[in-house]
Amino acid sequence: MPPASPTSPESSSSPSVGRRTVLGAAAAAVPVLAGAAAPARAAGAARRSPRSLPGGGDLGPNVLVFDPSTPGIQAALDQVFHQQESAQFGTGRYALLFKPGTYHGLNAQIGFYTSIAGLGLSPDDTTINGDVTVDAGWFNGNATQNFWRSAENLALVPVNGTNRWAVAQAAPFRRMHVRGGLNLAPSGYGWASGGYLADCRIDGQVGPYSQQQWYTRDSSVGSWLNGVWNMVFSGVQGAPAQSFPNPPYTTLDTTPVSREKPFLYLNGGEFRVFLPEKRTNARGVTWGGGTPRGTSLPLSQFYVARPGVSAATLNQALAQGLHLLLTPGIYHVDRPLQVNRANTVVLGLGYATLVPDNGSTVLKVADVDGVRLAGFLVDAGPVNSATLLEVGPAGASADHSANPTTVQDVFVRIGGAGAGKATTSMVINSRHTIVDHTWIWRADHGTGVGWETNRADHGLVVNGDDVLCTGLFVEHFNKYDVQWNGQRGRTIFFQNEKAYDAPNQAAIQNGSVKGYAAYKVGDDVTAHEGWGLGSYCYYNVAPSIVQHHGFAAPNRPGVRFHGLLVVSLGGNGQYEHVINETGSPTSGTSTTPSTVPAYP
Repeated sequence: MPPASPTSPESSSSPSVGRRTVLGAAAAAVPVLAGAAAPARAAGAARRSPRSLPGGGDLGPNVLVFDPSTPGIQAALDQVFHQQESAQFGTGRYALLFKPGTYHGLNAQIGFYTSIAGLGLSPDDTTINGDVTVDAGWFNGNATQNFWRSAENLALVPVNGTNRWAVAQAAPFRRMHVRGGLNLAPSGYGWASGGYLADCRIDGQVGPYSQQQWYTRDSSVGSWLNGVWNMVFSGVQGAPAQSFPNPPYTTLDTTPVSREKPFLYLNGGEFRVFLPEKRTNARGVTWGGGTPRGTSLPLSQFYVARPGVSAATLNQALAQGLHLLLTPGIYHVDRPLQVNRANTVVLGLGYATLVPDNGSTVLKVADVDGVRLAGFLVDAGPVNSATLLEVGPAGASADHSANPTTVQDVFVRIGGAGAGKATTSMVINSRHTIVDHTWIWRADHGTGVGWETNRADHGLVVNGDDVLCTGLFVEHFNKYDVQWNGQRGRTIFFQNEKAYDAPNQAAIQNGSVKGYAAYKVGDDVTAHEGWGLGSYCYYNVAPSIVQHHGFAAPNRPGVRFHGLLVVSLGGNGQYEHVINETGSPTSGTSTTPSTVPAYP
């Protein structure tokens, strides 16, 4: 058997910078039409309303739709993969969609900014006798940079009995049925740093092997092989028993509240978007008993956006009552997209990417029920944005427990693809919001990277009460990566790395405290709970930096944590404690976690 865990950084001869190569409410939405200004009207003349935008339409050239009789499917898949395999910061965006039916002899290799999905109501409606593969040949067997790709809503019968999905962050495996096993490590069992799986049935064994951490939600697995640092399960049939830290399994029998991601499907020849219903105390898949529970919308109720459309037009569509379907590509916005209507859906395909050009917020949600944001990437622009994504205005207080807003597979990036700055990436002000799988990343490699170059103080700030995060990945921010001010917040699984590029101890000093915690619960909070939370440091610019702790929280009976760990990666920086003044320090170069099974 290959080694179960990494023990030291890999060679620094790799060309990229950073541990991953080394280790692995403002204005309301007013309809505005692009183009020349209208001529002046006489006093009292009625203002002409802008022409209504149509719903539905073509999904564009970067959505490839196959059926079992389509010729040359493998060649088309190979062509997309050849373009996207190593295009980590490229501009290509693709969605590969398979109509219901049975397909034979395919190996869909999935590269950057590529999503593959079936178009049935159940994964079993679309069966591939073959594989949907992610490996790391492009990066010499290191899977720690296999970001921004996804697989959804397919049944797989792997050729050799086991499908390989060797991914890092922002690479969800959702609503999949693997009629066999699932291997989460690259060929050769090199470094891997993932990952997220939800609403899936894996008939055989899941083998993480070298995966440092992983979160599995509301699924069914035949068995689970091993754990490295932090393996977290909630609502998973077949999950290993609670045993943190040895093995490092944190297991919850159910997920308190969940609502699966919206998805595109075909009803006859008509595209529709299915909206799964909310579940409480969820366990297992949503689709096992036949037709899933929920509602659906015809594509005619969506404005089908194409790259090049203006923010004014997108806001007009929203104000008109349409939902948004963002087809693959890059969208530049000069003002916030204003989601003011309850139950609005904003769904991206193929990692559609929103970029603010002038320091604006990209998207703002009013304090309304049931908004669903899913499947898109937000890239900071060259002018600093105070925030990039806001759910609810400041002071939002409405009760949304019956119909919460969900933020799912919405990823945020500061730098890497180019210059970018944002003081805070994501702010959650609305109560009962569910953030289900996000990776909020201040880039440690790529273009436009440096301690002040891609300055970003905070990744996630939660001000709303009763917010739940399931699958929270936040990395490399200049101050607190997560700052949680709301009451009764809950996080199930957290993965963090502190900023690599701090120039010295003084640069991270937080008053009298050495460094900003990765996850800070506000001093006034009286109730908070977290399960399976890890923070790692790799201060490669100044390896002598000492971080006082990974986690900071009020010492109160209602503030509780389960399964905490901190890790010094190869001795590049050290932690003195895990949480507050509790937990042993990290030491030396052994890359061994310091753990606190329960706090207080």
